[in-house]
Amino acid sequence: MSFIFPVLLAGGSGTRLWPLSRKSYPKQFSNFIGDKTLFQQSALRLTSSNNLKFSPHITLTNSDFRFIVAEQLQGVGIDPGHILIEPSSKNTAPAILAASIFALAKDPEAILLVAPS
Repeated sequence: MSFIFPVLLAGGSGTRLWPLSRKSYPKQFSNFIGDKTLFQQSALRLTSSNNLKFSPHITLTNSDFRFIVAEQLQGVGIDPGHILIEPSSKNTAPAILAASIFALAKDPEAILLVAPS
């Protein structure tokens, strides 16, 4: 069985749900529903089960959020895995390309499951 590389996209500018979401702490890192953040809920959905086997997460974010990402993953018992830092915001396609290149270097038959958070 091949492993699936879960790719979490955790960028964003935090401008659409102000004041709950702001540039320094966008919506994916806030608790809106339940006791876990949107980011944590996304990460938990991408963990291994009886039917699927996932590699450690690949998370794409910017340098401002790298510590929040690691802290929130550890907070729900998930090894932060690989956190790729975007040098500048270029939207979704370049982030997925970076994750694809990274996963391909680890496994030439890598299967990615990309999820926004």
